Amino acid sequence: MAGRRRLSYQWRLFFPLVGILWVLMAALVFFQLRRERHSRADIIRSQLSMINDRVITSYKNDRDVTPFLRFITNYFNNELYDDIRLSVYDLPTGRLTYYIGQPLPLIEDPESDPSTVTTSGDLADEYLWNEPTGEELFFYQLKDSPDGRVRSITAMPYNVSVANALATDADMWVIFIILVVIATVVAYLSTRYVSRTIRLLRDFTNHAAHDTGFIPTTKFPNDELGEISQQIINIYNKRSQALKDLEYEHKVAMKATREKSRIKRSLTNNINHELKTPIGIIKGYIDTIVENPDMPEEQRTSFLHKAQANVDRLCAMLNDISTITRLEDGKDNIPVETVDFHELVYTTADEIKETGMAPGMKFVYDLPIDCDVRGNAPLLSGMIMNLAKNAIAYSQGTEMGIKLVSENDKFYTFTFYDNGVGVEEKHLPYLFERFFRVDSGRSRKVGGTGLGLPIVKNTIVTLGGSITVNNRPEGGLQFMFTLPKA
Repeated sequence: MAGRRRLSYQWRLFFPLVGILWVLMAALVFFQLRRERHSRADIIRSQLSMINDRVITSYKNDRDVTPFLRFITNYFNNELYDDIRLSVYDLPTGRLTYYIGQPLPLIEDPESDPSTVTTSGDLADEYLWNEPTGEELFFYQLKDSPDGRVRSITAMPYNVSVANALATDADMWVIFIILVVIATVVAYLSTRYVSRTIRLLRDFTNHAAHDTGFIPTTKFPNDELGEISQQIINIYNKRSQALKDLEYEHKVAMKATREKSRIKRSLTNNINHELKTPIGIIKGYIDTIVENPDMPEEQRTSFLHKAQANVDRLCAMLNDISTITRLEDGKDNIPVETVDFHELVYTTADEIKETGMAPGMKFVYDLPIDCDVRGNAPLLSGMIMNLAKNAIAYSQGTEMGIKLVSENDKFYTFTFYDNGVGVEEKHLPYLFERFFRVDSGRSRKVGGTGLGLPIVKNTIVTLGGSITVNNRPEGGLQFMFTLPKA
């Protein structure tokens, strides 16, 4: 069975609030009406007391009270007090000396006799009195003269006219109804305003719970509850952005992992392929020598020299593989220090010249004396040597060199160039790939491992720089690379 539909937050606020307002206004009106009724009763009593005062004053001044009684009769004719009663007694004899209307009985002390005091509606005991022999109610006042000889008693029946005079005006009820309506409308608008934020927040949580791609655009009221709601939105947005960033980083990491695995597989395959060639050649020469013990000494020596050359090539390849692996996997452990690049290039140029490894080519450089970079001296020396070997092996030029072309606050920019034949444009994007050769057959003949330029790029990147390659307009290749300043 379906559960009962619960009231919305607005109505659960509205009903208690409007109930409290109604009770407060009803209590206020009740006490105001009661106060007004008592105030009107006090006016009647004061009028009666004033008549007693005038009677006693006339007695004290030895004046005839008859004119005043006539005035009272005429003054209150056809008014609320037209049925007023006045009795003046001579206390020593108990004789009624003057009276207006029906004479009032002489009671020594009516307030001390509970049988003569009664209550009507919300009027207290002190307001009304009834005769001992009748049921008619009176507003009652009495006053004695200072010498105790005269007592003036005034009373007015509590009839329909007096009750109507004491009743509440109809305007008071109209005002009460208007106040109730205003309070109800104010309570409704107030609870609607407060519940609007709750309603917006509920809609947001429903969307956020069921729509993973939900982007909140709700504008909340500018109050404390709205600020809390906006903070919740901000937390949600930050959390969503953090999840997106985490997902993106995860994708990047997965892509990098897959790419690294692909590169390692490619490197392993390339290594297997590249190692098979020199090993096969070495095995072939050695097998031939072993199987032909009578081989001429000159041919045997030639085979041994060729096998030795392939062993040297194999050792160079293994050294290059070790270097590139160390650059990729252990770059955080490579020590970095201030290196005098001018001195390093000078030493490398002198080594190339002394060893005679570049017949027919000269090595030149144009670097400032105070060209200090942040790097690793052995790696930088190996990088320059690899660029030089590449130029010697493939450029077919007569000159190679390195020079500083520009600098900024953080980096030096260098170029290594040669004046050889260059490389076809279609091959330029692949020059830094492992084991890539523009002419595979010729490269193996000159003894290249196919890892020299990848080692150059990894060295530059590991040290915080970058490198590009392009053909020079005047001929040959140029490698533009940056190194951080010390």
